[in-house]
Amino acid sequence: MNDSEFVLKIVILALYVGILFLIGIFASRKIKGMSDYYVGGKNMGFWAVAFSARATGESGWLLIGLTGMGAMAGYSGYWVVVGELLGVFISWQFMAKRFKKRSDKYGAITIPDYLQSHFKSKTHTLRIIAAAVLVIFIVIYVASQIDVTGVAFESMLGIDYKLGALIGFFIVLTYIFIGGFVAAVWSDLFQGLLMFFGLVLLPIVVWFSMDHGDGVTAGLNAIDPTLTQIMGRSDDQWMNLFTILGFSMIGLGFLGSPQVYVRFMSIKSEKEIKKGKWVAIAFTLLTDAAAVTIGILGRIYFTKAGQDPEVVLGNNGENVLSMITESFLPTILVAIFIAIVLSAIMSTIDSLLILASSAITRDFYQKIFRPHLKDKELTKISRISTIIMAFTALIIAMVMNYVSPDRQIFWVIIFGWSGIAATFCPVIILTLFWKGYSEKGAIASMLSGFISVILFNFVFKEMETVGAYFVALDVLAPSFAVAMLIGIIVSKMYPPRAEAVKMIEEIDSEILEE
Repeated sequence: MNDSEFVLKIVILALYVGILFLIGIFASRKIKGMSDYYVGGKNMGFWAVAFSARATGESGWLLIGLTGMGAMAGYSGYWVVVGELLGVFISWQFMAKRFKKRSDKYGAITIPDYLQSHFKSKTHTLRIIAAAVLVIFIVIYVASQIDVTGVAFESMLGIDYKLGALIGFFIVLTYIFIGGFVAAVWSDLFQGLLMFFGLVLLPIVVWFSMDHGDGVTAGLNAIDPTLTQIMGRSDDQWMNLFTILGFSMIGLGFLGSPQVYVRFMSIKSEKEIKKGKWVAIAFTLLTDAAAVTIGILGRIYFTKAGQDPEVVLGNNGENVLSMITESFLPTILVAIFIAIVLSAIMSTIDSLLILASSAITRDFYQKIFRPHLKDKELTKISRISTIIMAFTALIIAMVMNYVSPDRQIFWVIIFGWSGIAATFCPVIILTLFWKGYSEKGAIASMLSGFISVILFNFVFKEMETVGAYFVALDVLAPSFAVAMLIGIIVSKMYPPRAEAVKMIEEIDSEILEE
């Protein structure tokens, strides 16, 4: 990269950052109280919510992790697309409206708010556990996103990893510090549009620019015939089954993850959910399929039979996107793509930090210790807690880079995603569809989901006999199943309060009437 190319990329990046700061400044004028700071006053439109939910749900994992996975896995990588598409469809079609209705009835502006009201809790135990788990896994998840930021700056701009991570960190911290949730959603809409058009158009450009010979299948077969096996690349059929499940079950995370469902709280009406559903589904199908396809085309273009793809394309193929953009796009479009990669990362970091901030400020500090504190004072505390957690995540990211330089970004991000999803998704599902679910059952679900993610990741994966299968399956699906089962068993043993069941029945009857 010569000096003029580097300068052009920096200029484009500066324009992108300038737009984010303007969004933060305009959003700050909407902040009148805690509801505005955390859920945009529950007055967000379907375009903004749909793009924000998808941009937040996808993160840097989509552009760097999933493109790399496509390069390494070949056609079987499309199972990730299938799983995510199903997860998004079920979430918007069957869960979003119910969740919106109930959270509005409860006057909830955080997920612990929703749970506390749903079970008519008389203690703060449920709120404390929910908030604590949120903070722990969100900090891990944000750390992984900061890590991706450093990798993106290093691979696409040639800027040192640590400096790149710091630059991205301060950019996102500044605009959410100013504008809160509204800034996050508006910036997610802008960044989501960048991600959508960049991902969808890139494989088309690459396809018409490269000499693809007899086609994609022939190109992959020439490198390694197992790359075209949609049902998995192993001779062990059980390994293939676990791999397919591991890929497709990633979509479970859309069935109740707080960073996604707080967007349903923020949408201004249930009618907007119907419109937003199709936007979210189209976004998921096109961007996820495009990401896997980019990886596959990169594998064909940059490697040959017998070559180690990790040597050519980087650890787990994570350099494939930067290599493709540099090879097929003019400098100005490469610069725009750098902004697109940062968009994917930052759209997740902003949402997670605000969510974790709400857990500390509202669910710990206000609801437990200072219930009469005014919103103005709470907003100040919220900004302080955001800064503390952001710096904690930054330190963890730097430590990860130092301790494990060969880490695989795809699975580091999935660990944080899985921790949040396994802890909360079973709880949200059961609160929406089973009136027999109790507060003790919910606590048991959260704790078992939390513990299971750690056990499956650090114990089961290390077992000599079955460890490889759990590596392929990963932690989300088994942890999700454990949390769901434990929650049901404990709820049978300790049924919900009669007044909580009555309230749920009344809300459900209103939903059916509509």
